[in-house]
Amino acid sequence: MTSPLQPPADPQQIRDLIQGPADSEWRYEMRRDCQMIIPGLLLGPFQVSKELSKLQQLGVTHIVCIRDSKEAFSVKPRFEGHFTYLVLDVEDSEEQNLIRKFPEAREFIYGAINNGGIVLVHCNGGISLSPAFVVMFVMAHFSLSWEDALHMVQNRRYCISPNSGFLTQLKEYESIYRAQAAIQQNPGASGAPRLTRRKREEEEDEADETRYEERLPNSKRTQLDPEVVGVGLGLQLPRGTHDGDVPMDM
Repeated sequence: MTSPLQPPADPQQIRDLIQGPADSEWRYEMRRDCQMIIPGLLLGPFQVSKELSKLQQLGVTHIVCIRDSKEAFSVKPRFEGHFTYLVLDVEDSEEQNLIRKFPEAREFIYGAINNGGIVLVHCNGGISLSPAFVVMFVMAHFSLSWEDALHMVQNRRYCISPNSGFLTQLKEYESIYRAQAAIQQNPGASGAPRLTRRKREEEEDEADETRYEERLPNSKRTQLDPEVVGVGLGLQLPRGTHDGDVPMDM
């Protein structure tokens, strides 16, 4: 089945995608509503998720509810009989690791849209937490820089403002998804450096052992070779004689 999220190949189409609709004019009250970021993916505040008729009108089938655990008593699924939910407890602080939480949200969004569904992603205000997840999603899917992905989402929901910690993680995630994409395109390349590095480490270990033995005093090195011990004492060991069998002068 062809994904409805097929990324455009033409650079001009990608620029148009980032720029968004030219005829849209942002108004302050629009922050209380949700906006379509790409076909099948909506971003908004918790308030929208409480309006059953609105959700049905939009054709929503799946909802990603992202909330701080302290908000769990109020920010929660309201219509579990009507929609499929994914609930993520994520602290809205600069120290919160979003990258670890993102794969679950990504798979949920893909699964919904690829099966003809429409997903609403929301947090409490739709300003910082849920937008950061949506920015990561469009960044990886459309192979964008973190800045272009942020602009793409912001050009559709102007009020978003991920906190500085989340912005840092968006920058980090760009490197992560690009590295993963490179490995998928050339899976054999990932093993070669490890083998080369392992071989080099073995050679370095052998060289270290050699240098160590060379630095040992003669008395230490000769302990390892009974024939050398014998020569050092002025003794002539018969062939096959062990150091424990060396005859002693009376």
